[in-house]
Amino acid sequence: MGHRHVVHVEGLGHGAQPIPLGVRLGPLLTTGGISGVDRATGEIPDDSGDEVANLFKNVAAVLEAAGTDPSTVAKMTFFVRDRSLRDAINQHWVAMFPEADDRPARHTLVHDLPGRMQVQAEVLAFIPDVEAPA
Repeated sequence: MGHRHVVHVEGLGHGAQPIPLGVRLGPLLTTGGISGVDRATGEIPDDSGDEVANLFKNVAAVLEAAGTDPSTVAKMTFFVRDRSLRDAINQHWVAMFPEADDRPARHTLVHDLPGRMQVQAEVLAFIPDVEAPA
């Protein structure tokens, strides 16, 4: 097993909380909650569809910062304020994981998210035979 590598993405994080966005430990990548914040403005979009689109962009940015891509994702867990967001999630899900027989596991839970946030996701990935970025 390797040493712990904390994953950073500019514009994403947990505010003042002392919690890393993601951690790579050997081949395992796990994240805390990844939001649909616009990384350029720091704001959650008014439109929940835009928020979901940002969330998937942010997931891709976290994966890249960890030295990987969506092909290594084993599971994603979504926390939604309302189940109606599943349609928007599904649209981006299929775009990120186009092959039906090569998609990660997924679970969606209704949750009381902070502030105006409508959706948040956690990622679990397995990155074999690749060193964590320095």
